[in-house]
Amino acid sequence: MMNQNNSRNLIVTEWVTLDGVFDADTMDQWYAPYDSPERQTYIQQNINTSDAFLLGRTSYEMLAPYWSAMQNNEMGVAGRLNSAPKYVVSSTLQKADWNNSTILRDNVAQHIQTLKQQPGQNILIMGSGTLVRSLMKSNLIDEYRLLVHPHIMGNGKRFFRDEMTATGLELVNTKTLTHGVIALDYKPKKS
Repeated sequence: MMNQNNSRNLIVTEWVTLDGVFDADTMDQWYAPYDSPERQTYIQQNINTSDAFLLGRTSYEMLAPYWSAMQNNEMGVAGRLNSAPKYVVSSTLQKADWNNSTILRDNVAQHIQTLKQQPGQNILIMGSGTLVRSLMKSNLIDEYRLLVHPHIMGNGKRFFRDEMTATGLELVNTKTLTHGVIALDYKPKKS
């Protein structure tokens, strides 16, 4: 899906609890119990309609060893994740060995703007909370896609933090999935 300017959309996709926790270390408590074919399809669609991925260092270091070991398009997305270009925003990462990975160190907003102007499908950010928070200030994000799980953690790493930039959003799609998981798609309100 292209926006009106015929450029690529930068899409943020996050899996969170009702109270905003997106901590990978606790996913067995709030993410795993709510699995369903519908949720898997939603995730697959987000990944398979993207032809580039933008990641922060922490998410990259978590995802790279797992997905790069997959050779048979596991979960219907391994092939796409392994073959598509991946851009890692980091000032400390020394090398990015996952196939088709490039480290972005300087002029990140300019690099992303250039990527968005190239022909292609969506550019997807998965996880990468610190990166997303920094990009919100640059107005580069075209859409936020949240999978909200009906679970309250009470504590843990939260995606939405006090220091985030205030942003008005417009709901563009909502879908209730099995087990009470809700897919919410938002676009920033035009000012």
